[in-house]
Amino acid sequence: MSVLNTYIRPAIALAFWGLAGFATATAVAPETAGGPSSPNVLLIVADDLGYSDIGAFGAEIDTPALDRLADSGLRLSNFHAAPTCSPTRSMLLSGTDNHTAGMGAMAEVPRPELTGRYGYEGRITGRVATLAERLRVAGYATVLSGKWHLGLTEESWPSNRGFEHSFALLQGGHNHFGNSGFGAGDGGPMAATYVDDGKPVDVPGDFYSSDYFTDKLIAKMRQVAPEQPVFAMLSFTAPHSPLQAPRELIEKYRGRYDGGWAQLREQRVERLKRLGLIDDRTIAVNPAPDASSWNQLGDGEKRVQARAMEIYAAMVDSMDTNIGRVISYLDDTGRLDNTFVLFISDNGPAGQVAKDYMVVPSVRQRFEQADHSFDNMGGATSYVFYGPHWAAAASSPFRGTKGEITEGGTRVPAIVAGVGVSRQNAISDAYTSVMDVVPTVLALAGIDVAEQVAGRTVAPVTGRSLVPLFGTGASDRIYTDGEPIAYELHGQRVVVDGDWKLLFMPAPLGAGRWQLFNLADDPGEQRDLADKQPEIRQKLIAAWDRYAESAQVLVQ
Repeated sequence: MSVLNTYIRPAIALAFWGLAGFATATAVAPETAGGPSSPNVLLIVADDLGYSDIGAFGAEIDTPALDRLADSGLRLSNFHAAPTCSPTRSMLLSGTDNHTAGMGAMAEVPRPELTGRYGYEGRITGRVATLAERLRVAGYATVLSGKWHLGLTEESWPSNRGFEHSFALLQGGHNHFGNSGFGAGDGGPMAATYVDDGKPVDVPGDFYSSDYFTDKLIAKMRQVAPEQPVFAMLSFTAPHSPLQAPRELIEKYRGRYDGGWAQLREQRVERLKRLGLIDDRTIAVNPAPDASSWNQLGDGEKRVQARAMEIYAAMVDSMDTNIGRVISYLDDTGRLDNTFVLFISDNGPAGQVAKDYMVVPSVRQRFEQADHSFDNMGGATSYVFYGPHWAAAASSPFRGTKGEITEGGTRVPAIVAGVGVSRQNAISDAYTSVMDVVPTVLALAGIDVAEQVAGRTVAPVTGRSLVPLFGTGASDRIYTDGEPIAYELHGQRVVVDGDWKLLFMPAPLGAGRWQLFNLADDPGEQRDLADKQPEIRQKLIAAWDRYAESAQVLVQ
Protein backbone atom coordinates (compact mmCIF):
# COMPACT_ATOMS: atom_id res chain seq x y z
CA MET A 1 0.00 0.00 0.00
CA SER A 2 1.40 3.43 -0.95
CA VAL A 3 2.57 6.07 1.50
CA LEU A 4 -0.27 8.24 0.18
CA ASN A 5 -2.96 5.74 1.15
CA THR A 6 -1.41 4.60 4.41
CA TYR A 7 -0.23 7.95 5.69
CA ILE A 8 -1.23 11.17 3.92
CA ARG A 9 -4.96 10.56 3.79
CA PRO A 10 -5.46 9.28 7.35
CA ALA A 11 -3.25 11.97 8.86
CA ILE A 12 -4.74 14.80 7.34
CA ALA A 13 -20.73 45.17 19.87
CA LEU A 14 -17.62 46.24 21.71
CA ALA A 15 -19.38 46.96 24.98
CA PHE A 16 -19.61 43.27 25.44
CA TRP A 17 -15.92 43.34 26.36
CA GLY A 18 -15.65 46.97 27.45
CA LEU A 19 -13.22 47.40 24.58
CA ALA A 20 -13.18 51.14 24.01
CA GLY A 21 -9.49 51.20 24.80
CA PHE A 22 -8.79 47.72 23.45
CA ALA A 23 -9.92 48.55 19.95
CA THR A 24 -7.56 51.48 19.55
CA ALA A 25 -4.56 50.29 21.53
CA THR A 26 -1.16 51.05 20.06
CA ALA A 27 2.17 49.33 20.45
CA VAL A 28 3.82 49.40 23.85
CA ALA A 29 7.59 49.68 24.01
CA PRO A 30 8.39 48.15 27.40
CA GLU A 31 11.22 49.72 29.38
CA THR A 32 12.20 46.25 30.56
CA ALA A 33 11.14 43.04 28.85
CA GLY A 34 8.86 41.15 31.18
CA GLY A 35 8.14 44.27 33.22
CA PRO A 36 4.74 45.74 34.13
CA SER A 37 4.44 47.60 30.81
CA SER A 38 5.10 44.51 28.71
CA PRO A 39 2.01 43.41 26.77
CA ASN A 40 0.14 40.27 27.66
CA VAL A 41 -0.31 37.81 24.81
CA LEU A 42 -3.32 35.58 24.18
CA LEU A 43 -2.85 33.00 21.41
CA ILE A 44 -5.98 31.05 20.46
CA VAL A 45 -5.74 28.04 18.15
CA ALA A 46 -8.72 26.24 16.64
CA ASP A 47 -8.35 22.67 15.37
CA ASP A 48 -9.36 21.83 11.77
CA LEU A 49 -11.42 25.01 11.36
CA GLY A 50 -12.09 26.03 7.76
CA TYR A 51 -11.42 29.41 6.18
CA SER A 52 -15.09 30.42 6.13
CA ASP A 53 -16.18 28.81 9.41
CA ILE A 54 -16.59 31.96 11.54
CA GLY A 55 -18.87 34.92 10.99
CA ALA A 56 -16.05 37.38 10.34
CA PHE A 57 -14.96 35.11 7.46
CA GLY A 58 -18.39 34.45 5.97
CA ALA A 59 -20.01 31.79 8.15
CA GLU A 60 -23.63 31.52 9.24
CA ILE A 61 -22.42 29.98 12.53
CA ASP A 62 -22.90 32.23 15.56
CA THR A 63 -19.44 33.49 16.58
CA PRO A 64 -20.04 36.88 18.25
CA ALA A 65 -16.82 36.87 20.29
CA LEU A 66 -14.59 36.31 17.26
CA ASP A 67 -16.64 38.70 15.16
CA ARG A 68 -16.17 41.45 17.74
CA LEU A 69 -12.48 40.68 17.85
CA ALA A 70 -12.34 41.15 14.08
CA ASP A 71 -14.33 44.40 14.31
CA SER A 72 -11.79 45.75 16.77
CA GLY A 73 -8.74 44.58 14.86
CA LEU A 74 -7.33 43.16 11.66
CA ARG A 75 -8.27 40.09 9.64
CA LEU A 76 -5.35 38.39 7.90
CA SER A 77 -7.01 37.03 4.77
CA ASN A 78 -3.86 35.36 3.38
CA PHE A 79 -2.55 33.58 6.48
CA HIS A 80 -1.15 30.08 6.06
CA ALA A 81 -0.60 27.04 8.25
CA ALA A 82 0.84 23.63 7.40
CA PRO A 83 -1.65 21.09 6.01
CA THR A 84 -1.95 19.18 9.32
CA CYS A 85 -1.92 19.74 13.06
CA SER A 86 1.44 18.93 14.65
CA PRO A 87 3.65 20.38 11.88
CA THR A 88 1.71 23.65 12.18
CA ARG A 89 2.12 23.72 15.95
CA SER A 90 5.87 23.16 15.66
CA MET A 91 6.16 26.06 13.22
CA LEU A 92 3.85 28.24 15.31
CA LEU A 93 5.84 27.88 18.52
CA SER A 94 9.34 27.83 16.99
CA GLY A 95 9.04 30.43 14.24
CA THR A 96 10.79 28.16 11.79
CA ASP A 97 10.39 25.15 9.50
CA ASN A 98 8.63 22.02 10.75
CA HIS A 99 11.62 19.82 9.81
CA THR A 100 13.98 21.97 11.84
CA ALA A 101 11.54 21.70 14.73
CA GLY A 102 11.35 17.89 14.41
CA MET A 103 7.90 17.55 12.85
CA GLY A 104 8.77 16.74 9.25
CA ALA A 105 5.97 14.18 9.32
CA MET A 106 3.06 13.21 11.52
CA ALA A 107 4.04 10.73 14.23
CA GLU A 108 0.76 8.79 14.41
CA VAL A 109 1.59 6.26 11.68
CA PRO A 110 5.22 5.07 12.05
CA ARG A 111 7.38 4.99 8.93
CA PRO A 112 10.52 2.89 9.37
CA GLU A 113 12.54 4.82 6.79
CA LEU A 114 12.24 7.96 8.91
CA THR A 115 13.40 6.44 12.20
CA GLY A 116 16.31 8.38 13.62
CA ARG A 117 16.44 10.89 10.80
CA TYR A 118 17.01 14.59 11.38
CA GLY A 119 13.74 16.47 11.12
CA TYR A 120 11.47 13.45 11.61
CA GLU A 121 11.75 12.91 15.35
CA GLY A 122 7.98 13.20 15.83
CA ARG A 123 8.37 15.65 18.71
CA ILE A 124 9.48 19.23 19.09
CA THR A 125 13.24 19.08 19.47
CA GLY A 126 15.80 21.03 21.44
CA ARG A 127 17.10 22.44 18.16
CA VAL A 128 14.45 25.13 18.48
CA ALA A 129 13.25 27.36 21.29
CA THR A 130 9.52 27.63 21.83
CA LEU A 131 7.85 31.01 22.16
CA ALA A 132 7.06 30.07 25.76
CA GLU A 133 10.75 29.42 26.48
CA ARG A 134 11.74 32.76 25.01
CA LEU A 135 9.08 34.69 26.91
CA ARG A 136 9.67 32.89 30.19
CA VAL A 137 13.38 33.77 30.09
CA ALA A 138 12.29 37.38 29.56
CA GLY A 139 10.16 37.40 32.71
CA TYR A 140 6.75 36.34 31.42
CA ALA A 141 4.39 33.92 33.07
CA THR A 142 3.58 31.24 30.50
CA VAL A 143 0.30 29.32 30.48
CA LEU A 144 -1.12 26.67 28.14
CA SER A 145 -4.39 24.81 28.14
CA GLY A 146 -5.58 22.35 25.51
CA LYS A 147 -4.07 20.36 22.69
CA TRP A 148 -0.28 19.93 22.59
CA HIS A 149 0.47 17.28 19.92
CA LEU A 150 4.20 17.98 19.94
CA GLY A 151 5.47 14.78 21.51
CA LEU A 152 4.54 12.09 24.00
CA THR A 153 7.96 11.77 25.64
CA GLU A 154 8.27 13.65 28.91
CA GLU A 155 11.07 15.94 27.75
CA SER A 156 8.76 17.28 25.04
CA TRP A 157 5.77 17.96 27.31
CA PRO A 158 4.75 21.63 27.61
CA SER A 159 5.91 21.71 31.23
CA ASN A 160 9.43 21.03 29.91
CA ARG A 161 9.21 23.34 26.91
CA GLY A 162 8.66 26.67 28.59
CA PHE A 163 5.15 26.57 30.01
CA GLU A 164 5.22 27.30 33.73
CA HIS A 165 1.54 26.41 34.06
CA SER A 166 -0.10 23.91 31.71
CA PHE A 167 -2.98 21.53 31.25
CA ALA A 168 -2.48 19.56 28.04
CA LEU A 169 -3.89 16.80 25.91
CA LEU A 170 -0.72 15.22 24.56
CA GLN A 171 -2.27 13.44 21.57
CA GLY A 172 -3.79 14.96 18.46
CA GLY A 173 -7.39 14.03 19.21
CA HIS A 174 -9.71 12.59 21.83
CA ASN A 175 -13.29 12.08 22.92
CA HIS A 176 -14.57 15.61 23.54
CA PHE A 177 -16.56 14.26 26.49
CA GLY A 178 -13.53 12.63 28.06
CA ASN A 179 -14.03 9.29 29.74
CA SER A 180 -17.79 9.21 29.46
CA GLY A 181 -17.74 7.43 26.08
CA PHE A 182 -15.40 5.49 23.81
CA GLY A 183 -11.74 5.97 24.61
CA ALA A 184 -12.31 5.78 28.36
CA GLY A 185 -9.18 5.57 30.47
CA ASP A 186 -8.63 1.88 29.84
CA GLY A 187 -5.03 2.17 28.76
CA GLY A 188 -6.01 1.32 25.19
CA PRO A 189 -4.25 2.73 22.16
CA MET A 190 -6.55 5.74 21.90
CA ALA A 191 -6.91 6.52 25.59
CA ALA A 192 -6.12 10.22 25.80
CA THR A 193 -3.24 11.39 27.98
CA TYR A 194 -3.80 14.59 29.94
CA VAL A 195 -1.05 16.22 31.97
CA ASP A 196 -1.49 19.00 34.52
CA ASP A 197 1.75 20.89 35.19
CA GLY A 198 3.66 17.81 34.05
CA LYS A 199 1.68 15.23 36.03
CA PRO A 200 -0.65 12.73 34.28
CA VAL A 201 -4.25 13.23 35.40
CA ASP A 202 -7.74 12.02 34.62
CA VAL A 203 -10.59 14.35 33.65
CA PRO A 204 -13.94 14.68 35.44
CA GLY A 205 -17.16 13.08 34.32
CA ASP A 206 -18.66 16.40 33.21
CA PHE A 207 -15.70 17.11 30.92
CA TYR A 208 -16.36 18.81 27.58
CA SER A 209 -13.19 19.82 25.80
CA SER A 210 -13.80 23.50 24.96
CA ASP A 211 -15.36 24.26 28.34
CA TYR A 212 -12.74 22.43 30.37
CA PHE A 213 -9.73 23.78 28.49
CA THR A 214 -11.06 27.29 29.07
CA ASP A 215 -11.74 26.60 32.75
CA LYS A 216 -8.16 25.40 33.15
CA LEU A 217 -6.66 28.34 31.28
CA ILE A 218 -8.48 30.85 33.48
CA ALA A 219 -7.65 28.93 36.66
CA LYS A 220 -3.96 28.88 35.79
CA MET A 221 -3.94 32.54 34.82
CA ARG A 222 -5.29 33.30 38.29
CA GLN A 223 -2.02 31.92 39.66
CA VAL A 224 -0.06 34.68 37.92
CA ALA A 225 0.78 37.82 39.90
CA PRO A 226 -1.22 40.83 38.62
CA GLU A 227 1.93 42.80 37.80
CA GLN A 228 3.55 40.00 35.77
CA PRO A 229 2.90 39.89 32.01
CA VAL A 230 1.42 36.63 30.80
CA PHE A 231 1.60 34.59 27.62
CA ALA A 232 -1.50 32.40 27.48
CA MET A 233 -2.16 29.80 24.78
CA LEU A 234 -5.66 28.35 24.49
CA SER A 235 -5.45 25.38 22.15
CA PHE A 236 -8.87 23.94 21.35
CA THR A 237 -9.57 20.51 19.89
CA ALA A 238 -12.76 21.87 18.31
CA PRO A 239 -13.95 21.22 15.70
CA HIS A 240 -11.62 18.21 15.18
CA SER A 241 -13.37 14.86 14.73
CA PRO A 242 -15.07 13.02 16.29
CA LEU A 243 -17.76 15.67 16.00
CA GLN A 244 -19.37 15.96 19.44
CA ALA A 245 -21.20 18.79 21.16
CA PRO A 246 -23.71 19.49 23.92
CA ARG A 247 -27.19 18.45 22.79
CA GLU A 248 -28.77 21.88 23.28
CA LEU A 249 -26.24 23.50 20.98
CA ILE A 250 -26.77 20.88 18.29
CA GLU A 251 -30.52 21.54 18.45
CA LYS A 252 -29.84 25.25 17.98
CA TYR A 253 -28.67 24.49 14.44
CA ARG A 254 -31.40 21.99 13.53
CA GLY A 255 -32.56 22.58 9.97
CA ARG A 256 -29.92 25.16 9.13
CA TYR A 257 -28.11 22.86 6.70
CA ASP A 258 -31.04 21.08 5.10
CA GLY A 259 -30.26 22.77 1.78
CA GLY A 260 -27.02 20.84 1.42
CA TRP A 261 -23.33 21.57 0.97
CA ALA A 262 -23.48 23.26 -2.44
CA GLN A 263 -25.98 25.78 -1.12
CA LEU A 264 -23.81 26.41 1.92
CA ARG A 265 -20.71 27.02 -0.18
CA GLU A 266 -22.61 29.44 -2.44
CA GLN A 267 -23.94 31.37 0.56
CA ARG A 268 -20.52 31.60 2.17
CA VAL A 269 -18.85 32.79 -1.02
CA GLU A 270 -21.40 35.58 -1.31
CA ARG A 271 -20.78 36.64 2.31
CA LEU A 272 -17.02 36.57 1.77
CA LYS A 273 -17.49 38.89 -1.18
CA ARG A 274 -19.67 41.29 0.82
CA LEU A 275 -17.10 41.32 3.61
CA GLY A 276 -14.37 42.28 1.15
CA LEU A 277 -12.35 39.12 1.73
CA ILE A 278 -12.61 37.96 -1.90
CA ASP A 279 -13.51 39.54 -5.22
CA ASP A 280 -14.94 38.53 -8.58
CA ARG A 281 -11.82 36.58 -9.54
CA THR A 282 -12.72 34.04 -6.88
CA ILE A 283 -16.48 33.75 -7.19
CA ALA A 284 -16.60 31.09 -9.91
CA VAL A 285 -13.61 29.14 -8.63
CA ASN A 286 -13.92 25.48 -7.76
CA PRO A 287 -17.70 24.98 -7.68
CA ALA A 288 -17.39 21.61 -5.90
CA PRO A 289 -19.31 20.31 -4.10
CA ASP A 290 -22.02 20.51 -6.74
CA ALA A 291 -25.71 20.24 -6.03
CA SER A 292 -26.06 16.85 -7.73
CA SER A 293 -24.08 15.08 -5.02
CA TRP A 294 -26.65 16.28 -2.48
CA ASN A 295 -29.70 15.72 -4.65
CA GLN A 296 -28.72 12.09 -5.23
CA LEU A 297 -29.10 11.36 -1.51
CA GLY A 298 -32.28 9.92 -0.07
CA ASP A 299 -34.20 11.87 2.56
CA GLY A 300 -32.80 9.74 5.39
CA GLU A 301 -29.20 10.22 4.29
CA LYS A 302 -29.74 13.97 3.83
CA ARG A 303 -30.97 14.08 7.42
CA VAL A 304 -27.85 12.28 8.66
CA GLN A 305 -25.52 14.50 6.63
CA ALA A 306 -27.25 17.69 7.77
CA ARG A 307 -27.00 16.55 11.39
CA ALA A 308 -23.24 16.09 11.03
CA MET A 309 -22.90 19.71 9.93
CA GLU A 310 -25.19 20.82 12.75
CA ILE A 311 -22.83 19.17 15.24
CA TYR A 312 -19.83 20.82 13.61
CA ALA A 313 -21.50 24.24 13.86
CA ALA A 314 -22.32 23.59 17.51
CA MET A 315 -18.66 22.85 18.23
CA VAL A 316 -17.60 26.14 16.63
CA ASP A 317 -20.33 27.98 18.54
CA SER A 318 -19.12 26.49 21.83
CA MET A 319 -15.53 27.39 21.07
CA ASP A 320 -16.54 30.99 20.42
CA THR A 321 -18.49 31.20 23.68
CA ASN A 322 -15.39 30.10 25.55
CA ILE A 323 -13.21 32.63 23.74
CA GLY A 324 -15.63 35.26 25.00
CA ARG A 325 -15.15 33.93 28.54
CA VAL A 326 -11.38 34.41 28.33
CA ILE A 327 -11.73 37.92 26.92
CA SER A 328 -14.13 38.77 29.74
CA TYR A 329 -11.69 37.39 32.31
CA LEU A 330 -8.90 39.57 30.94
CA ASP A 331 -11.22 42.58 31.07
CA ASP A 332 -12.37 41.84 34.63
CA THR A 333 -8.77 41.53 35.84
CA GLY A 334 -7.60 44.74 34.17
CA ARG A 335 -5.30 42.99 31.69
CA LEU A 336 -7.28 43.41 28.48
CA ASP A 337 -6.18 46.94 27.59
CA ASN A 338 -2.57 45.70 27.54
CA THR A 339 -3.13 42.43 25.66
CA PHE A 340 -2.30 41.34 22.12
CA VAL A 341 -4.71 38.69 20.83
CA LEU A 342 -4.16 36.36 17.89
CA PHE A 343 -6.69 33.78 16.69
CA ILE A 344 -5.88 31.17 14.03
CA SER A 345 -6.76 27.66 12.87
CA ASP A 346 -4.05 25.02 12.64
CA ASN A 347 -5.01 23.87 9.11
CA GLY A 348 -7.97 23.64 6.78
CA PRO A 349 -11.16 21.66 7.47
CA ALA A 350 -10.96 17.87 7.67
CA GLY A 351 -12.61 16.15 4.71
CA GLN A 352 -11.70 12.64 5.81
CA VAL A 353 -14.29 9.96 6.52
CA ALA A 354 -14.06 6.88 8.71
CA LYS A 355 -12.54 4.59 6.08
CA ASP A 356 -9.61 7.00 5.62
CA TYR A 357 -8.58 6.28 9.20
CA MET A 358 -9.25 2.57 9.31
CA VAL A 359 -5.57 1.81 8.66
CA VAL A 360 -4.93 3.12 12.18
CA PRO A 361 -5.90 0.25 14.53
CA SER A 362 -6.87 2.49 17.45
CA VAL A 363 -9.27 4.52 15.32
CA ARG A 364 -10.81 1.38 13.83
CA GLN A 365 -11.32 -0.02 17.33
CA ARG A 366 -13.04 3.07 18.66
CA PHE A 367 -15.15 3.57 15.55
CA GLU A 368 -16.42 0.00 15.81
CA GLN A 369 -17.28 0.58 19.48
CA ALA A 370 -19.28 3.73 18.78
CA ASP A 371 -23.06 4.07 18.64
CA HIS A 372 -23.85 5.44 15.17
CA SER A 373 -27.60 5.83 15.58
CA PHE A 374 -29.08 9.15 14.47
CA ASP A 375 -30.37 10.12 17.92
CA ASN A 376 -26.90 9.53 19.39
CA MET A 377 -24.99 11.59 16.81
CA GLY A 378 -22.79 14.14 18.55
CA GLY A 379 -22.98 12.37 21.91
CA ALA A 380 -20.19 10.90 24.00
CA THR A 381 -20.48 7.43 22.48
CA SER A 382 -20.77 8.58 18.86
CA TYR A 383 -17.98 8.92 16.31
CA VAL A 384 -19.03 11.36 13.58
CA PHE A 385 -17.08 12.71 10.61
CA TYR A 386 -18.65 15.24 8.28
CA GLY A 387 -16.76 14.30 5.15
CA PRO A 388 -15.36 15.95 2.03
CA HIS A 389 -18.41 17.86 0.84
CA TRP A 390 -19.05 19.88 3.99
CA ALA A 391 -15.29 20.41 4.27
CA ALA A 392 -15.20 21.78 0.73
CA ALA A 393 -17.87 24.27 1.77
CA ALA A 394 -15.85 25.17 4.87
CA SER A 395 -12.74 25.89 2.78
CA SER A 396 -14.70 28.28 0.56
CA PRO A 397 -13.64 29.77 -1.76
CA PHE A 398 -10.48 27.72 -2.18
CA ARG A 399 -9.78 24.17 -3.31
CA GLY A 400 -8.72 21.30 -1.09
CA THR A 401 -8.97 20.52 2.61
CA LYS A 402 -6.83 19.33 5.52
CA GLY A 403 -3.87 17.20 4.52
CA GLU A 404 -3.47 18.96 1.17
CA ILE A 405 -0.97 21.70 0.50
CA THR A 406 -3.52 23.63 -1.57
CA GLU A 407 -4.94 26.96 -0.44
CA GLY A 408 -7.98 25.21 1.02
CA GLY A 409 -5.77 22.97 3.12
CA THR A 410 -3.45 25.68 4.36
CA ARG A 411 -5.10 29.12 4.15
CA VAL A 412 -6.91 29.64 7.44
CA PRO A 413 -8.84 32.38 9.24
CA ALA A 414 -6.62 34.66 11.34
CA ILE A 415 -7.45 37.71 13.45
CA VAL A 416 -5.17 40.05 15.41
CA ALA A 417 -6.34 42.74 17.82
CA GLY A 418 -5.29 44.70 20.87
CA VAL A 419 -1.87 46.07 21.76
CA GLY A 420 0.08 47.03 18.64
CA VAL A 421 -2.94 46.80 16.31
CA SER A 422 -4.39 50.22 15.54
CA ARG A 423 -6.32 49.17 12.44
CA GLN A 424 -9.98 48.42 13.19
CA ASN A 425 -12.36 46.27 11.16
CA ALA A 426 -9.63 46.06 8.54
CA ILE A 427 -8.26 43.38 6.21
CA SER A 428 -4.71 42.64 5.11
CA ASP A 429 -4.14 40.36 2.13
CA ALA A 430 -0.37 40.14 2.68
CA TYR A 431 1.04 36.62 2.62
CA THR A 432 1.64 35.57 6.24
CA SER A 433 2.19 32.28 8.04
CA VAL A 434 2.39 30.54 11.38
CA MET A 435 6.16 30.98 11.33
CA ASP A 436 5.60 34.73 11.68
CA VAL A 437 3.94 34.50 15.10
CA VAL A 438 7.12 34.16 17.18
CA PRO A 439 8.91 37.22 15.73
CA THR A 440 5.66 39.22 15.89
CA VAL A 441 5.10 38.56 19.59
CA LEU A 442 8.75 39.19 20.43
CA ALA A 443 8.69 42.48 18.54
CA LEU A 444 5.59 43.65 20.42
CA ALA A 445 7.21 42.64 23.72
CA GLY A 446 10.48 44.38 22.89
CA ILE A 447 12.45 41.14 23.12
CA ASP A 448 15.33 40.30 20.81
CA VAL A 449 15.22 37.08 18.80
CA ALA A 450 18.12 35.51 20.66
CA GLU A 451 20.37 32.80 19.24
CA GLN A 452 20.77 31.30 22.72
CA VAL A 453 17.81 30.49 24.92
CA ALA A 454 17.96 28.88 28.36
CA GLY A 455 21.63 28.10 27.91
CA ARG A 456 21.49 26.41 24.51
CA THR A 457 22.08 27.57 20.94
CA VAL A 458 18.92 27.26 18.88
CA ALA A 459 17.98 27.38 15.21
CA PRO A 460 17.31 30.82 13.73
CA VAL A 461 13.77 32.13 13.53
CA THR A 462 12.89 32.34 9.83
CA GLY A 463 9.49 33.99 10.09
CA ARG A 464 8.95 37.75 9.87
CA SER A 465 7.34 40.16 12.28
CA LEU A 466 3.82 41.12 11.21
CA VAL A 467 3.89 44.39 13.15
CA PRO A 468 4.32 46.49 9.97
CA LEU A 469 0.83 45.35 8.92
CA PHE A 470 -0.81 46.55 12.12
CA GLY A 471 -0.57 50.36 11.97
CA THR A 472 -2.66 52.94 10.16
CA GLY A 473 0.14 53.54 7.67
CA ALA A 474 0.56 49.81 7.26
CA SER A 475 2.78 48.02 4.84
CA ASP A 476 0.97 45.91 2.27
CA ARG A 477 3.59 43.15 2.27
CA ILE A 478 5.89 41.34 4.69
CA TYR A 479 7.64 39.16 2.12
CA THR A 480 8.67 40.85 -1.13
CA ASP A 481 9.20 39.31 -4.55
CA GLY A 482 12.42 37.37 -4.67
CA GLU A 483 12.03 36.06 -1.10
CA PRO A 484 10.68 32.53 -1.67
CA ILE A 485 9.04 30.64 1.19
CA ALA A 486 9.17 26.85 0.95
CA TYR A 487 7.91 23.96 3.03
CA GLU A 488 7.07 20.27 2.72
CA LEU A 489 4.86 17.67 4.32
CA HIS A 490 4.24 14.04 3.36
CA GLY A 491 5.78 14.41 -0.08
CA GLN A 492 3.81 17.56 -0.86
CA ARG A 493 6.03 20.52 -1.69
CA VAL A 494 5.38 24.21 -2.11
CA VAL A 495 7.28 27.41 -2.86
CA VAL A 496 5.60 30.82 -2.66
CA ASP A 497 7.30 33.88 -4.13
CA GLY A 498 5.14 36.98 -4.32
CA ASP A 499 2.00 36.00 -6.22
CA TRP A 500 3.57 32.84 -7.62
CA LYS A 501 2.98 29.43 -6.05
CA LEU A 502 4.88 26.35 -7.19
CA LEU A 503 3.16 23.17 -6.05
CA PHE A 504 3.92 19.44 -6.15
CA MET A 505 1.33 16.92 -4.94
CA PRO A 506 1.96 13.18 -5.46
CA ALA A 507 -0.56 11.27 -7.53
CA PRO A 508 -3.36 10.39 -6.99
CA LEU A 509 -3.73 13.23 -4.48
CA GLY A 510 -2.47 15.67 -7.11
CA ALA A 511 -0.97 15.86 -10.57
CA GLY A 512 2.31 14.15 -9.60
CA ARG A 513 4.36 16.95 -11.18
CA TRP A 514 5.30 20.55 -10.52
CA GLN A 515 2.43 22.99 -11.12
CA LEU A 516 2.59 26.77 -11.12
CA PHE A 517 -0.20 29.17 -10.19
CA ASN A 518 -0.52 32.95 -10.05
CA LEU A 519 -2.56 33.48 -6.90
CA ALA A 520 -3.25 37.14 -7.72
CA ASP A 521 -5.33 36.07 -10.72
CA ASP A 522 -6.13 32.51 -9.74
CA PRO A 523 -6.49 32.04 -5.96
CA GLY A 524 -8.40 28.83 -6.56
CA GLU A 525 -5.37 27.21 -8.26
CA GLN A 526 -7.30 26.26 -11.38
CA ARG A 527 -4.93 27.33 -14.18
CA ASP A 528 -1.54 25.60 -14.26
CA LEU A 529 1.04 27.93 -15.85
CA ALA A 530 4.08 25.67 -15.45
CA ASP A 531 4.49 25.15 -19.19
CA LYS A 532 3.73 28.78 -20.07
CA GLN A 533 6.18 30.22 -17.54
CA PRO A 534 9.19 27.87 -17.69
CA GLU A 535 11.67 30.45 -16.36
CA ILE A 536 9.60 31.13 -13.26
CA ARG A 537 9.03 27.41 -12.76
CA GLN A 538 12.75 26.66 -12.90
CA LYS A 539 13.60 29.58 -10.62
CA LEU A 540 11.20 28.30 -7.98
CA ILE A 541 12.34 24.70 -8.37
CA ALA A 542 15.86 25.91 -7.66
CA ALA A 543 14.54 27.67 -4.54
CA TRP A 544 12.90 24.43 -3.50
CA ASP A 545 16.15 22.50 -3.95
CA ARG A 546 18.00 24.97 -1.72
CA TYR A 547 15.35 24.70 0.95
CA ALA A 548 15.20 20.88 0.80
CA GLU A 549 18.96 20.66 1.24
CA SER A 550 19.07 23.08 4.16
CA ALA A 551 16.10 21.45 5.95
CA GLN A 552 17.30 17.91 5.16
CA VAL A 553 13.96 17.01 3.63
CA LEU A 554 13.50 13.36 2.68
CA VAL A 555 12.00 13.68 -0.80
CA GLN A 556 9.69 10.73 -1.46
